[in-house]
Amino acid sequence: MPKLMRELFVACGLALATATLCMPAVAAEPAKKPVKAKAKSSKKSTEKHPKAVDVLPDEPEPDVSNATTTDYACELNNKVTIYHNDIDPAHIALRWKKRVHRLDRIGTTTGALRFENVRYGLVWIGIPAKGMLLDSKLNRQLANECKSEDQSKKELADAQAAVEKAAADAAAAAAAAATATATAETAPTTTAQQAVAPTK
Repeated sequence: MPKLMRELFVACGLALATATLCMPAVAAEPAKKPVKAKAKSSKKSTEKHPKAVDVLPDEPEPDVSNATTTDYACELNNKVTIYHNDIDPAHIALRWKKRVHRLDRIGTTTGALRFENVRYGLVWIGIPAKGMLLDSKLNRQLANECKSEDQSKKELADAQAAVEKAAADAAAAAAAAATATATAETAPTTTAQQAVAPTK
């Protein structure tokens, strides 16, 4: 009986050792297959999707040889130049820093002029008093309080007109006050004379 038990323990030990040695080899094989499958699928996914716009070559600068030029002086000594053509009101060219960009007109409900270059994120907004340049990708202003020479002259003329109107209003108010004071000073004398007249 003890001999049989010994043989049984030896057989079990051998079976256990064999199973332990075989298990890592079996487990290692399936682990390799999913990794290879993932690598293949990632290659396919990059082939299906187009490359990002940013990695494409730069767009050519628009021809501005026959365009009307308007220079804008902005805050912080920034400068913007707008090139426009009366034949093509749907587009402008805009010089910012050292590059000229083509911008497309976008309709607005406010009446402001809005031109945009989606690729570079440039947005030009023009109103009668001023213009501003925005970066729509980073949500920030690039140039603000941009005014052409005509806009600056009009602003100065409006300011002078406002000063002159304020001075005229002040003079009119002073004249009205003087008239009111003079009337107030003569009124008691007349009343006193009327009060004295019946006693005579």
